[in-house]
Amino acid sequence: MLIARLIADPAALETRLDAAVDALAAADMRVAVARMLDFCGDVMEIALPEGDPAALRRILDEHFTPSDLLVSQAEIQVPHLFVSDMDSTMIGQECIDELADFAGLKDRVSDITERAMRGELDFVSALNERVGLLGGLGEDAIQQCLDERITPVSGARTLVSTLKAKGCRTVLVTGGFHHFADPVAQMLGFERVVGNRLGVAGGNLTGGLEGAIVDSRVKEEVLRGEMGILGDVAISLATGDGANDIPMLQAATYGMAYRAKPKARAASDGWIDRGDLTAILSLLGIPQSEWVTG
Repeated sequence: MLIARLIADPAALETRLDAAVDALAAADMRVAVARMLDFCGDVMEIALPEGDPAALRRILDEHFTPSDLLVSQAEIQVPHLFVSDMDSTMIGQECIDELADFAGLKDRVSDITERAMRGELDFVSALNERVGLLGGLGEDAIQQCLDERITPVSGARTLVSTLKAKGCRTVLVTGGFHHFADPVAQMLGFERVVGNRLGVAGGNLTGGLEGAIVDSRVKEEVLRGEMGILGDVAISLATGDGANDIPMLQAATYGMAYRAKPKARAASDGWIDRGDLTAILSLLGIPQSEWVTG
């Protein structure tokens, strides 16, 4: 069984659905049911007895871009665990790029960040190179950056708060830094934070990191470790946007790419390209009347 939940432009939904159903039939995937969810009025659910999830995502993407989409091989349920990336997923910035601006190096550091997130550079090497460029920057620049530059993306608080109200455990795991991740987690309501630690000496950044580096392997290990505690029947949700999120997204029951780079998007069970993070709640079947805002 395949289940797809989709949010797209309502004005052309019926016409596009007819074309998508024909395209699926041509790919030997028969649509059994296509209906709007009564409790989430903007969400269309499409059910197929069988088929290839990647092919289903591709065909729906071709016919409904831009869209918010989740494809599952079983009935979609509220997850027991939510693990999310931070930069450009829960917040609208890349913290290291914004911090580099205080050192007059934003363009140089941002280029390295962009290439790493596209999967063109090794993440650990790129991280060490960027952190090295920040050596000598005053630690007080971090708080100024937090106060002036770092903002949550639309829907982030509501997503985390609503999932927690449903009994879901929430974990923020980032290749960024605890200096930023700890305040962001407190602001959004995450229960656990995993991140890197910037080296500081004499009130200045050393240009190095302290402790083990959080990379794509660690992100996946965090998700699997949390799932090991919750048990085999637990359902997990992960969100991210870059290449270093891919193992985590693939390990989750529902891997959701948020405004993501192509490689991360292609590796995920779904994506948010059209709405904000609250679209995930709709795709999970949680009606707006049950959302926790504030």
